[in-house]
Amino acid sequence: MKRLIMGLCVVLGLYACRQSDEYKTYLHNPELFSQTVHELNTVVMGNNFPPMVAARNYVYAAVAAYEVMAFAHPDEYQSLVGQVKGLTKVSFPSADPKADIELAALLAYMKVGESVTFPEGSLQTYKDSILQLARNKGLPGDVEKASQLLADSVSASIIRWSKGDNYLQTRGAEKYTVKDEPGRWVPTPPLYGSAAEPHWMEIRTMVLDSASIFAPPPPPDYNITDKNSKYYQEVMLIKNAVDSLTDEQKHIAEFWDDNPFKMNVTGHVMYGSKKFSPSGHWMSVIGIAAKQAKYSYAETVYAFAKTSIALFDSFIQCWYVKYKYNTVRPETVINKYFDPNWRPYLQTPAFPEYTCGHSTISSAAAE
Repeated sequence: MKRLIMGLCVVLGLYACRQSDEYKTYLHNPELFSQTVHELNTVVMGNNFPPMVAARNYVYAAVAAYEVMAFAHPDEYQSLVGQVKGLTKVSFPSADPKADIELAALLAYMKVGESVTFPEGSLQTYKDSILQLARNKGLPGDVEKASQLLADSVSASIIRWSKGDNYLQTRGAEKYTVKDEPGRWVPTPPLYGSAAEPHWMEIRTMVLDSASIFAPPPPPDYNITDKNSKYYQEVMLIKNAVDSLTDEQKHIAEFWDDNPFKMNVTGHVMYGSKKFSPSGHWMSVIGIAAKQAKYSYAETVYAFAKTSIALFDSFIQCWYVKYKYNTVRPETVINKYFDPNWRPYLQTPAFPEYTCGHSTISSAAAE
């Protein structure tokens, strides 16, 4: 009988260990973090945030997760305190060895992601499903509690920091004034939307000294009457290129078509369709790249944080240039001077032409 009892104890002990390892295997999988980023991506898309606002959603959430990992691995990752503008302190609770760092990073990402994305509680169902599955796999209550405490402490610091970036102040800023001046941007068909975020250059940067630190050369002088002018030649280059696109070029264009809200027109019927913004597209790219590179959980979090910061700052710099020059879109010029029915292959977004937003932020992300 004694041997039987001892045998049962051994079996139960092994089962308990297996259960413990099972929840860790689930929560420590870096693909779970990438999946959570994708979930926030879906919420952002559903709420039709413009691309630069979407970048703000991602960056604060990613920094929160990164700060948890830096707290746990100070020899490998340095806190961003003092490295990014305005972040002077991140508070942590008393060290508790029960806290699961990967779970805490995930919870911090979701909590901050919700705080800068409406509606409130948009990730709650997803969060509940993760925790319930982890509990089913043996997540102890004290580990969950300690992890949540760590996540909440870090999240509170990041949320407080985020509120100082001038975002709320720009919500009530003066609207863009549409003027009928040669070469100046005006709304384009079919939506004729208002200028997107004309004050985004006033948002606090993360690492750039200012929005104007990198000054590209000005666009060519507006001159559509002289066929020898650089401006005329560039407009015709665009028109001819669109008119002769190959199937491969169309496929490439469609892959990078990240217009978060496209207005579709069929006869007298108009309806909108949504898709990931350029920021969201790059979040997906990072998830795929991290998986292919077999990144650890911490490395995956680092990749998302670094890329999110690059996207965030590059949007601010790009928008400074866009609204400095207020360059008219080629579609407007071609419709007025060459063909009133001409349309680009992809729908023109609602902001000035120069410099190219997608090229700017994609170059930053790819670095």
